[in-house]
Amino acid sequence: MNFDPATAPQVPADNVRDTPQAPAVAGSGLFNTDLDDRTPAGIAAAVSRRIRSGAIAPGSRLPTVREVARELRVSPATVNQAWRALAATGAIVARGRAGTFVGERPATRPAPPTGRYQRLHPPSDSAFRIDLSRGTPDPELLPDLVAALHTITEHGRGGGLAADYLDAAVLPELAAKVRADWPFRAERLAVLDGALDAIDRLLTSHVRLGDAVAVEDPCFPPFLDLLARLGARAIPVRMDESGLLPDDLDRAVTEHGVTAVILQPRAQNPTGASLTTARTRELTDILAGTGTLVIEDDHSAGIASTALRSLGSRLPNQTVHIRSYSKSHGADLRLAVVGGPADLLDPMIDRRMLGPGWTSRLLQRLLLTMLDDDTALRTVAAARTEYRRRATELRRALARRGITVARGDGINLWLPVADENAAMISLAAAGIKAAPGRPFEVEDHPHGDHLRITVAAIADGELDWLTSELAAATTAAPTYRRVRRG
Repeated sequence: MNFDPATAPQVPADNVRDTPQAPAVAGSGLFNTDLDDRTPAGIAAAVSRRIRSGAIAPGSRLPTVREVARELRVSPATVNQAWRALAATGAIVARGRAGTFVGERPATRPAPPTGRYQRLHPPSDSAFRIDLSRGTPDPELLPDLVAALHTITEHGRGGGLAADYLDAAVLPELAAKVRADWPFRAERLAVLDGALDAIDRLLTSHVRLGDAVAVEDPCFPPFLDLLARLGARAIPVRMDESGLLPDDLDRAVTEHGVTAVILQPRAQNPTGASLTTARTRELTDILAGTGTLVIEDDHSAGIASTALRSLGSRLPNQTVHIRSYSKSHGADLRLAVVGGPADLLDPMIDRRMLGPGWTSRLLQRLLLTMLDDDTALRTVAAARTEYRRRATELRRALARRGITVARGDGINLWLPVADENAAMISLAAAGIKAAPGRPFEVEDHPHGDHLRITVAAIADGELDWLTSELAAATTAAPTYRRVRRG
């Protein structure tokens, strides 16, 4: 769009500040000047130079990805990769259907970006008597890795682990084991380095700059960090004890045209909510025929008491299910199995072959050994029972003090409080660390304040004291009055 001052209407000088102006549009020709390197890196570097030099002004609306691709005679995917890299630095900002804009130039050198996950776990854990913030399992309730290693070495079960680079990326015996109880028929299986690694790679393969992605609200903070890095829009879908609210999901699909949905089907972090059969049916009815990618993160497989209900049971052609073994068998295994349609998983698998290639077959063999070992199986079952007991006892103890916590599964409780900061301070004074609720909230102004409490860290003998301190924290008031500035 060209602006001609000779034909533009004149505006009195004293009214200029009150007149809203449409953002300038950066002409696509700016990207084609002296551009020899038409790779994603070359395009990103060229656009970054033009932004820094002022050739493209802050707030300018950029041409569409397809327009730039046509101008440069490259694929839209190439431009999209460049746009993602620029969005990750804050140089450009995607605003949905309004377009993509140049970010405002900072007055000083920007500080390194701090994601929600970093805010959730700052490096200050040593000063507390008990840490209820971590969201991790009790190390004492994990299976014995040493015993599994001994089994592998003593009985030669690790044979062939020094195989060549072109062996199967997934250990065939492990694939057969997990297929036996997979929630739907998975055309393709992959083993990745944990659930977050899987979600990161899936989003990178299937979500583009500016895409809308439906997420649970409240949501596991790293999911929101990943979407922000990709320049995607997180569309909040509220929850109750049965999972995502159907009306909210329907609104996300019809109004925002979401490309993907990320959900945790049971023991949701932080609320502990789990899908019911009825809710699964309602959600799949909404998503059927939309082509929306469904990403399920079963992060508490093994230690969750609730039966798994997967959207893939009714939507197998658009669902990718992730089963993590970190909480049941140990975080340092870094193992998650991913299953779903080949057309959704193959792009991710092919791209990974250009990097790490596969997840260590030694670790896969170690996991398989524990999945076949009766002692390890009993240990995981005992941990599941123990986590259920600790969560139930804490809920009942809080209920006796008039504090209702929604029923849930897994190792976390979503504790309602009058004021998040005041509650955190109250607990810190008692030597207790909790996780603040704000990093989990998708919207800027949540309906209420919460803390996430991890019950895995509660030892016998501490329940009465801990309940008293938590009860006091729920009603703690801020020591100052917030002043709203006009």
